[in-house]
Amino acid sequence: SKMTVSRSISTAVLICAIHQVEAFSPAPQPRLRTTTSNTAQYAFALPELSFPNLFESKDARRSQLKEEILDLASAVKRGLTATDEQKEEMERLFVKLEALNPTRNPLIISDKKPSVNGDWSLDYTTSDAILGKGGFPRVGPIVQNIDTTTLSAKNSEVVKYLVVNVPQSVSAELSPVDGKLTDVKFKKFMLGPIGFNAPDSFRGSLDITYLDDEVRLSRGDKGNIFVLTRMN
Repeated sequence: SKMTVSRSISTAVLICAIHQVEAFSPAPQPRLRTTTSNTAQYAFALPELSFPNLFESKDARRSQLKEEILDLASAVKRGLTATDEQKEEMERLFVKLEALNPTRNPLIISDKKPSVNGDWSLDYTTSDAILGKGGFPRVGPIVQNIDTTTLSAKNSEVVKYLVVNVPQSVSAELSPVDGKLTDVKFKKFMLGPIGFNAPDSFRGSLDITYLDDEVRLSRGDKGNIFVLTRMN
């Protein structure tokens, strides 16, 4: 019936909205965890130390880390098939690359540094919702567009609902807090030809922790991480 179809469409639109919001949600503050041991032999144990190659340039280290990250991202299909060990390895590589961020204040545009503006393809995330894990599969790239000149952003993707591929997107307004963090207010959701304005409560933030000419790293909701590559 028409009422059943309408309810199905409304449910799909709501799912679309929730999934898209996660891409801009802020990361929570990490909690410190402490452990104790009653075994005396560990009282004076030295921590495992690793030292970077002092003769290797930062550019070389960045290139190596990016290659390892993107290879792993491809192997786990953007995160869909990642095991706990692979997620831990990605987090380790992610943190190392963040520490080598060459771009201060990536939201402030300058001819002398890489621009955050343009289309970015999502290569990896720990967010099951954005990946569609356990639900309708994503077809093709998951794209995020940022435009600091108009203070706007847009997430778009194609989702396969049974046998039909349906494009869906969400547009948003940016309000920078500083040079790397911006508040986000969602404006409009689209599911195929159907669109609706986002509720006023649909807000989040976008934190850019690494940026160069090829790769962007961000952190988000529930500790999720995002690896994106620039699209030509």
